[in-house]
Amino acid sequence: MLAPANDTTIGLTVAGALTPAGLGGCVIELIDRGLIDFMISTGANLYHDLHYALNFALHRGSPFLDDVELYEQGVIRIYDVLFPATVLLETDAYIRDFLVRSKLAGPMSTSEFHYRLGLDLLERNPACAEYSVVAKAAACALPIYTSSPGDSSIGMNIAYHELMNGATLMIDPNRDVNEVCAIILAGRQNGCIILGGGSPKNFYLQGQPTLWEVYGIPKGGNDYFIQLTTDQVVWGGLSGATPAEAVSWGKVNPGVLPDTVVAYCDSTIAFPLFCEYAVGSVHNRRPRRELVHKREALVAELLRQARAAMHAKADATAEPAEVDRHR
Repeated sequence: MLAPANDTTIGLTVAGALTPAGLGGCVIELIDRGLIDFMISTGANLYHDLHYALNFALHRGSPFLDDVELYEQGVIRIYDVLFPATVLLETDAYIRDFLVRSKLAGPMSTSEFHYRLGLDLLERNPACAEYSVVAKAAACALPIYTSSPGDSSIGMNIAYHELMNGATLMIDPNRDVNEVCAIILAGRQNGCIILGGGSPKNFYLQGQPTLWEVYGIPKGGNDYFIQLTTDQVVWGGLSGATPAEAVSWGKVNPGVLPDTVVAYCDSTIAFPLFCEYAVGSVHNRRPRRELVHKREALVAELLRQARAAMHAKADATAEPAEVDRHR
């Protein structure tokens, strides 16, 4: 996947409370080395990443504490990570201040919003790129998407901004869908590293069906698939869905199915080991693609190919025997 000859465009998806657990440093290292090209995360991971950028402290605790007592003391718990509720309030205050100062308006992709937010963090403290994923991504022009932008404290504060300030800023999921599809389409080969699963996993993988099913552009499916998860296939949820099932959707190239990897392990254990392996490998650094600056051109190419596919279908004299999902 990292060999230069393969020229693989690599997406990282992040679900589960990984930044509060301190795994942001692993992601920062991959970004710095150009080993990932874009990222899809839950909004919560990005929100809690801001605590580090703003120099707030999170503490190691225990999952067996009395939560009623913690509530009465104003302490927030994320499994065994503890921090005072004031961290939430002060992070919220920063987000709302940023929204007012930036004067962001109109429809916007989550990648653009996170890029602007990261630039603001860097302006406040350039050194925060060493310990904030959002800041590091902005510094390296790596786009970060959120598959459910309203499902986090960042989204909650954007909603506040609209209601209380009459703001016109609107997170546009259509732009996210098209940008991710355009990035996948432009890739010579495509690969994914999936941490956990959930909505970010599907938001990445749906890019291939969107291309062949909706836009009529057969891409052939992902060429590389690596997932770290504790979920099992027997429960029927997306997080535990196998690469084999993904083949049936056109999400994974059938020819690479034997080489796909699913490690049933806690990401907080497996991901640092995975990163250490990648950093220690022969191909441990790649030129950064800086896709933030290429999104407009990539979406324009997606539109060009989609229109060409639509016209080709309209000009066809007979229905095709079967849907073409291959390159």
